Amino acid sequence: MSQLIDLSHTFTEKMPVWPGDIEPEFIQKATVERDGYSGAVVKASLHVGTHIDAPSHMIPGGKNLSEIPLERFFGDGILIDARGKREIDSPLLNDKARGKIVLVLTGWSQKFGGDGYFEDFPQMTESFAKKLVKLNVKLIGIDTPSPDLEPYPIHKILLAHEILIAENLTNLEALVETNHFEVSAFPAKMAADGAPVRVVAKI
Repeated sequence: MSQLIDLSHTFTEKMPVWPGDIEPEFIQKATVERDGYSGAVVKASLHVGTHIDAPSHMIPGGKNLSEIPLERFFGDGILIDARGKREIDSPLLNDKARGKIVLVLTGWSQKFGGDGYFEDFPQMTESFAKKLVKLNVKLIGIDTPSPDLEPYPIHKILLAHEILIAENLTNLEALVETNHFEVSAFPAKMAADGAPVRVVAKI
């Protein structure tokens, strides 16, 4: 029987945010006890917690999430085990990644919510990003807060070719012994440069 593996952090007010970004806030507007129903407003960056970046996040005139074909959010996955590496470089990729959703396990998600999560995390090289483009991958997901730092060359290489980026993944260790799995990473259909996403692997 197939099994679903949740690769997403829970969206809460206590999630860590990128330095300088606003902290998420749930504002309760109605309660069952007082109003007969519960209703809340969420105030948060679209790039907090487990989320996905659209081309418009970095590329002038780039597409919003709502303009991306559904096929880009779903497909066969491949896991790259990069634990212990400071750089995620092109030798880690081979032709098996062609046309797939590539997930990179660094083990960094264990630091999520703790000190140092946004400091000195493993990053992708430009040669790795260019090889992803050459292999026409659909989406790249990673268990760190970002594939790179300002001026964000990796973001720009990938998003310019409409390769979506899912950040702050977790639980990728569950896929290490799996030979074949599918990934779904459907965000809300927002006309925006990013959105929280529930990333799930089916094994």
